[in-house]
Amino acid sequence: MPTDRSVKPIELRKLQRLVVDALEDVKAQDIRVFNTTTLTGLFDRVVIASGTSNRQTRGLASRVCELVKAHGGHVISVEGEETGEWVLVDLGDVVVHVMQPAIRAYYNLEELWGSKPVRVRLGAPATR
Repeated sequence: MPTDRSVKPIELRKLQRLVVDALEDVKAQDIRVFNTTTLTGLFDRVVIASGTSNRQTRGLASRVCELVKAHGGHVISVEGEETGEWVLVDLGDVVVHVMQPAIRAYYNLEELWGSKPVRVRLGAPATR
C-alpha cells in the first residue's frame, strides 16, 4: 500500500470492476474473480484471466496498470513481463494473474483460490 496518507485507496468493488474492465478491453479470455478474505489476510480478491500470446498477456497486465493508475489507484508491483507466460499484477487488495492457457491449466490457481467465486458481470459498460 502507498505510504503517502493523502492517497486514498480505491474501494474494493470499484478496483475489482476496473480490473475486469481493463481485461475485457484487451479481450482477455475466461476471466474469474475469487474472494480470498477467508483464505489470507494479504489480499481480498484474486483475478485470473487468460491471454492467447506473450504479447497479449503483457498487454492485458499493462492495461490493468494503466486503468487503475488513471483512477488514482496504486500498482505495487508487476512480475513476469519479461516472458509474458504468466504476468502477476499486485494492486494490494487485488492480485491479478494473467496467464497463457497451458500455464493456467498446469498451475490450476482456481483450485487454490477458487473456493469463493465472486459473481462479476462481464461485458458491463467500461469504467472510464
